[in-house]
Amino acid sequence: MPALSLVALVSLVSTVFAKQLDAHPPQQQHRHWAPICSGNPTNKIRGCDRYGCGNFGADRHSGKGKHAGVDVICSDGATVYAPFSGHLSGPIRFFHNGNAIDDGVQITGSGNKFSNFDLRIAGTLTTFLLHLTVSSYCVKLVCIHPIRYHGQIQRGQQLGRMLPMQKVFPGIISHIHVENCDHSDPTHLLTPVVPPFPQQDRHWATLCSGNPTNEIRGCDKYGCGYYGAPRHNGKGRHTGVDVICSDGANVYAPFSGQLSGPIKFFHNGNAIDDGVQIRGSGFCVKLLCIHPIRYNGRISKGQILGRMLPMQRVFPGITSHIHVENCDRSDPTSNLERGKGQRE
Repeated sequence: MPALSLVALVSLVSTVFAKQLDAHPPQQQHRHWAPICSGNPTNKIRGCDRYGCGNFGADRHSGKGKHAGVDVICSDGATVYAPFSGHLSGPIRFFHNGNAIDDGVQITGSGNKFSNFDLRIAGTLTTFLLHLTVSSYCVKLVCIHPIRYHGQIQRGQQLGRMLPMQKVFPGIISHIHVENCDHSDPTHLLTPVVPPFPQQDRHWATLCSGNPTNEIRGCDKYGCGYYGAPRHNGKGRHTGVDVICSDGANVYAPFSGQLSGPIKFFHNGNAIDDGVQIRGSGFCVKLLCIHPIRYNGRISKGQILGRMLPMQRVFPGITSHIHVENCDRSDPTSNLERGKGQRE
């Protein structure tokens, strides 16, 4: 191709690229949303309290409905920030009764990613490839009072303040209700970036809130929690490890991987007969007696996985725990930090 024609083609592609940037400004350079509430830099999700649980899909209306959003912990009166850049609209009335927290706003925005364009020369043929990926966001933030209901806002810019939730629901874990406009799960967008595959550490992350060292259950009237402990009056052996976890506590992914499930351990439909499998680079584990936020898809190490089910309802007086079992039934203890209940 003549040099002059090549220069002209480069100029043309540059013009197209610039016009695409003008039409779709690269507002979002992040796959994950910014922190939403001051004092909660990781967008930690509400666990369970007497009013219910904050994870996506949690039971609502006495089990007749499901939670269509995620509750991000936020103290009454705290400053609230925009999770991404976009356009505001509102007000959003969630309760429609004018109570002290019946306010909110919607943000609609989009994130763009341009790939490098390639020059291919084959004889006299030159081809430029320009790829533009546009990802759209639309979210409702409820139980907040925004500084305004209309106009543009930037990621991380002050959006408003948290309303007095304790006045309406005394004792609840105060939170912002975060709901995607299409009712899809926003959890993966709220979770901070975690190193992806492959695993850089043979030790797994903390599994349960309140147990940062993955302490293993000792012995109680129902048995012991270590790998190989007697089961069925000595006729069997424990093929997993029991990591201590209070009923209703948040449960986290021990490593990055692919989810599958549900996993039913008891096969009788009792209150703790639920769980999920995670398969990652070099690892495959089943986590039982938990209710995951979802049974399929990817999850990152340390990301919220679900919540601990009410074990005390089934085994009163037991040390509540997550049953952790490798898919090949090998001992997972070495991947868990040493705990008080572990045999020496």
